[in-house]
Amino acid sequence: MMQDTRPAWWRSYHQATLLLAGFGALCLLFMVIVIAVGVVMRYLFGQPILGSNEIVQLTSLALVMSALPYCTAHDGHVGVDVFDNLLGRWGRLFGDLLSRVLAVGVLGHLVWRAWLKALDAFEFEDATNMLDLPIWPFYAILVAGTALCVLVYLAQIVMLLSGKK
Repeated sequence: MMQDTRPAWWRSYHQATLLLAGFGALCLLFMVIVIAVGVVMRYLFGQPILGSNEIVQLTSLALVMSALPYCTAHDGHVGVDVFDNLLGRWGRLFGDLLSRVLAVGVLGHLVWRAWLKALDAFEFEDATNMLDLPIWPFYAILVAGTALCVLVYLAQIVMLLSGKK
């Protein structure tokens, strides 16, 4: 049996991304059920589900933002390596670092703004139009997923600089 030699912080953030990805899988399953039941209700019984569009839109937000850190941690994003041979080893390292630093900056700003919006939505009791669902929990999911993605990028920067990635 092979022993895991990765640091404890890596295992912790991996477990956190896995937990959020599991939540994303539940969101996907819930969305499939809502859409399927909505189609059956609309076309077989002539009774559409009230607010199904709101449910699907908010659930898709939760799905994407909870799956983002897992996808980032496992290099699941599309990457273009057109100039890899031209750049060489140091150019690729610089490009990898630059892309992650930019992602941390942009996503960090998104975390901050989403956090402020979540607080506003909670304070003013913002809700959806049809079903009157509170909006702040979805901002909170946005904050959690994006913040964890920022941590994943920071961990990748540390690993790149230490030569372990």
